Amino acid sequence: MSWQTDVISGASELRDRAGWCEAAALVKGGQAQGVVVARLDRLARDVMVQELLLRKLSDLGGIVLSTRENEHEMLNGESKDPSRKLVRVIMGAISEYDREMTVDRLAAGRAAKAARGGYAHGALPYGYRSAKGQLVPVPAEQAALAKMKALATQGVPVNEIARELTAEGHPTKRGGRWCGATVARILRRANVNGTAA
Repeated sequence: MSWQTDVISGASELRDRAGWCEAAALVKGGQAQGVVVARLDRLARDVMVQELLLRKLSDLGGIVLSTRENEHEMLNGESKDPSRKLVRVIMGAISEYDREMTVDRLAAGRAAKAARGGYAHGALPYGYRSAKGQLVPVPAEQAALAKMKALATQGVPVNEIARELTAEGHPTKRGGRWCGATVARILRRANVNGTAA
């Protein structure tokens, strides 16, 4: 058994799905008999990608199993009834529609927030607040961020950095205690963006 996951959109093409490529290689190599998904819409949220994934896996001699009982027959049923594929494609189309509607709603929400002068680019990075849609440094958080970066550069583990920040009274975004995972996330995003997270 091997656990594979793709942390990208369910509408992404096959070549962009490292988890799928690894799972398909295991099936092709005879190390796995198939792929288990939580639900069909977790396999793909684009009906063409869904059907291509199912076809490719079948061509490799594998099957797709869903943890949802009602999806098993439409994926791998013994019946050759063509309505099985029809229902699966309709469900895939509904998932695709749902994804597109979600994207539209999020875009409209971001646009409305930006029109009101808000910060419309996701969660505010640590070390900043929003003023008229612009990032403005928060001095106390900037001090904590500088401390984090300095300690990380010295090789101090993130859990120790968290303990030190808490002991010194540096504020978190929500006013609680620091934890190593939060420090790691902030440092990781700071390295990617050149700003804080």
